Amino acid sequence: MSELSDETLWRSLKEGDLKSFSVLFKKFYPMLFSYGLKISNDSVLTEDALQDFFVYIYEHKENLSNLETIAPYLFSSFRRFIIKRLNKNKKYSVVRNIDADIVDINFTQEEFMANQESVTFRNKNLANLVNKLPKRQKEVVYLKFHCNLKPQEISDTMGINYQSVVNTLHKAIKNLREEVAISELLNL
Repeated sequence: MSELSDETLWRSLKEGDLKSFSVLFKKFYPMLFSYGLKISNDSVLTEDALQDFFVYIYEHKENLSNLETIAPYLFSSFRRFIIKRLNKNKKYSVVRNIDADIVDINFTQEEFMANQESVTFRNKNLANLVNKLPKRQKEVVYLKFHCNLKPQEISDTMGINYQSVVNTLHKAIKNLREEVAISELLNL
């Protein structure tokens, strides 16, 4: 069943098929959890919100739109869901007011790690350089390279137009290239 297309699984979910729901849950849970954790910085809150999010989807399956690609829908819906949860939770709204338009994502070195020693050093530096990017650029980079979303899917997820995604991604890559060049010059 896991070899079925997302569109077929989504259609089956809308018809009440628990197996389709389970396959979609298993497929998207890790990526959505990782994305939610970047937004909330709290694994317990993220896990609770994500489980509630999937329950909400199943309970409202009859009202879901027909979709060909569901990743952008899930990412954008969960993004709104967790931001609402964070803003509703007094503990977080006092400490940190989450702006739905500008989510501040931070990268860990492990997200850039590879098996080779020489790559490890570069990955540590890359994580530091990516974290210096403006918030919107970091989010676009995360969705593009960590979640493997296409620019149109990122546009749908973040609620910004396609050209803004392309421009933001271009600026982020340009900034990273400049920072890498400066870093390499300083390390010579």
